[in-house]
Amino acid sequence: MVDFGGWEMPLHYGSQIEEHHAVRNSAGVFDVSHMQVLDIEGGGARAFLRFALANNVDRLNAIGRALYSCLLTDEGGVVDDLIVYFFREDFLRLVVNAGSAEKDLAWLARLEERWTGASKAPRASAVRITPRRDLALIAIQGPRARARFWEIQAGAQAATEPLIPFSATLMGETMVARTGYTGEDGFEIVLPAAQAERTWSALVAAGVRPCGLGARDTLRLEAGMNLYGQDMDEQVSPLDAGLGWSVDLETERDFIGKGALRLDGKRHEFLGLVLLEPGGVLRAHQKVQADTGEGEVTSGTFSPTLAKSIALARLPPATAPGDVVRVNVRDKALAALVVKPPFVRRGKILVP
Repeated sequence: MVDFGGWEMPLHYGSQIEEHHAVRNSAGVFDVSHMQVLDIEGGGARAFLRFALANNVDRLNAIGRALYSCLLTDEGGVVDDLIVYFFREDFLRLVVNAGSAEKDLAWLARLEERWTGASKAPRASAVRITPRRDLALIAIQGPRARARFWEIQAGAQAATEPLIPFSATLMGETMVARTGYTGEDGFEIVLPAAQAERTWSALVAAGVRPCGLGARDTLRLEAGMNLYGQDMDEQVSPLDAGLGWSVDLETERDFIGKGALRLDGKRHEFLGLVLLEPGGVLRAHQKVQADTGEGEVTSGTFSPTLAKSIALARLPPATAPGDVVRVNVRDKALAALVVKPPFVRRGKILVP
């Protein structure tokens, strides 16, 4: 057990490697109740998030659709990354990171005041931001994950089988989303906390492998997914963290941080590394020497699927997939191949 964002969390339940392979090959379950659900309600809910988020919530044009976005500072740094779910014009739901939850809530409250003042919004457009601390979150991931959930949840298959990736549905007090943080298919289930233990135990009894933070980290890194606090933070632009695809700079819509992003632009490449030589493991903060300058590893690990060390790294401009760089690993300059993430997705290895 380890401290994670103020929560006591399992690093593993016996074997991190076995948990990792269970998700890639069958199904694993994660207790991610440390994640914070925030409900955004009121007549101005969409308009407020149009102002607050870097991605464009107007793309959410069907009930249940979800969108990945960053919440930015005025200077263009990342306050947090999150998923927003659309259920009604007056009801959208955010799921944010545990370690950033209180900071996010405070920042959103300040932004709501700024938005209300700037827009002179009438009372009918009022926005309520509610942290749902009464809810738990369980993620079941892997090629057999959905089938295992249907086995233990009566009536769930009819409601959730039609879900496409990055969409969700409400079943009473329970939200089921076809999203995840592993690069595999599956569901993230938001449910009343009083029901979490029963649901967890039923999934385990159905043969789903309990998984801890260790496997969660190796899985997300293989899938090329960023971790807040390592790959980006308030000092890092999303453009320099490989998240430019989640930032709407094309439309006329204004949002917090847009001016700073347009002024500063993209300064670094954010790419993957595969270690080519034995002698160590890629880890965060290791220096990278490329032909065009110096970079830094932001996240690194040993990949159970590739049986090689891999990393995400912020690299000098003009660095490109196929280049070979040198990484300072325990005072040794080891060769690493630059690749475009993800490394693994849906069980398939995507890099050399």
